[in-house]
Amino acid sequence: MTPKDVLQMIKEKGAVMVDLKFIDLLGQWQHFTVPISEFKDESAFEEGLGFDGSSIRGWQSIESSDMLVIPDPASAVMEPFAKDPTITMICNISDPITRGDYTRDPRNVARKAEAYLKSTGIADTAYFGPEPEFFIFDGIRYDTNQHSSYFFIESSEGFWNSGKDGQNLGYKPRYKEGYFPVPPNDSLQDIRSEMVLEMERVGIRVEKQHHEVATAGQAEIDMRFQSLVKMSDWLTWYKYICKNVAIRHGKTVTFMPKPLFGDNGSGMHTHQSLWKGETPLFAGSGYAGMSELALHYIAGILHHARSIAAFTNPCTNSYRRLVPGFEAPINLAYSSRNRSASIRIPMYSPSPKAKRIEVRFPDATCNPYLAFSVMMMAGLDGIQRRLDPGQPLDKDIYALTPAELKEVPNMPASLEEALDALKNDHEYLLKGDVFTEDLIETWIEYKMAREVSQSRLRPHPYEFALYFDA
Repeated sequence: MTPKDVLQMIKEKGAVMVDLKFIDLLGQWQHFTVPISEFKDESAFEEGLGFDGSSIRGWQSIESSDMLVIPDPASAVMEPFAKDPTITMICNISDPITRGDYTRDPRNVARKAEAYLKSTGIADTAYFGPEPEFFIFDGIRYDTNQHSSYFFIESSEGFWNSGKDGQNLGYKPRYKEGYFPVPPNDSLQDIRSEMVLEMERVGIRVEKQHHEVATAGQAEIDMRFQSLVKMSDWLTWYKYICKNVAIRHGKTVTFMPKPLFGDNGSGMHTHQSLWKGETPLFAGSGYAGMSELALHYIAGILHHARSIAAFTNPCTNSYRRLVPGFEAPINLAYSSRNRSASIRIPMYSPSPKAKRIEVRFPDATCNPYLAFSVMMMAGLDGIQRRLDPGQPLDKDIYALTPAELKEVPNMPASLEEALDALKNDHEYLLKGDVFTEDLIETWIEYKMAREVSQSRLRPHPYEFALYFDA
């Protein structure tokens, strides 16, 4: 799609509005909408449209808040949730004075990451295939103030409702038994299919959808792998579509990693591979059919994993999923088939084109433009420095002795630990000016002030059960 193609699309579809979407630093879409009269010619694609960025999370201060959105014509589709015919486009952010790309715009970071990859000569394309998990609840209530704090999840599918008075038709997935049940135990089949159809309408290629392990409507929809920026666009569409389809049905979606106590959390296993032209670079004759380059890439991610977590597991709730002895892989090791390792080498196919790694610790609260870029930059650092991933972990991690476990490093135990790791280990992100010191400092300061410190100040409800009568 070119600007000319978009103008033609506007005429053919009878669009009356143009919706312009861009992503804030934390990873949520923002938008404003203009009438079709603002897109009479191609000038909007060259000059951009102005807006005030002072209220966008993690962006400019009040004294330098003027910004421009530059629509990406290749992203143009019909908006699926607008009443009137509306064309929507994803935008990059530009400084109106210098006309340069805004360095805190996550999509610009991802574009620079792709450019840096090509400049190294190592590969042309990094492919990503995330597997985001989420919950579809009937309702949610929560509040926190000076004298109370609570959340209340409503789910007719939740196993805790198996003894509830009133209409109860049974067929509720038991805790940790929600993987692949058929209806009526899987009560959300049609809603997930509707999400898939909406995704396909905006150009996303979907491979499958299914119920996930937890009770209360845990779900997964898998997309076909795509290049870094394109997959980041897709994942942002994915979350937007899931939330809006749920609202259509009077339900709500959350990508929180750990909304339920005592059942599985929601992760986002992320498949990755490097290609040069038509040649897959991760296939070889080494361990699990991997190339030496692939093992160096794995080593880079393991080496930097604790700082990577600041972007791939970016909320305090992320670390309620990353807990020793539970379902999340916190052990910084790699293996073929073994899902207790933080990096797995899938063995579904012997084809060289299928050779990839699966990084298992991220979750879908991340900003995908930043998270995918960070993982790729760490992998490239491993290749450039020829880092050694060590021996694979092919044993059952839960069967290891304490002495053996002591030799396996772990993910951070909290967001604060991850931010401290990022503060001390981010040189690999500055290569090619992909990330800047300013962006990293802003990320750390924002997360510490708005999330870590604020969570630390508040008593937790469980503390009353532990300590009220001490």
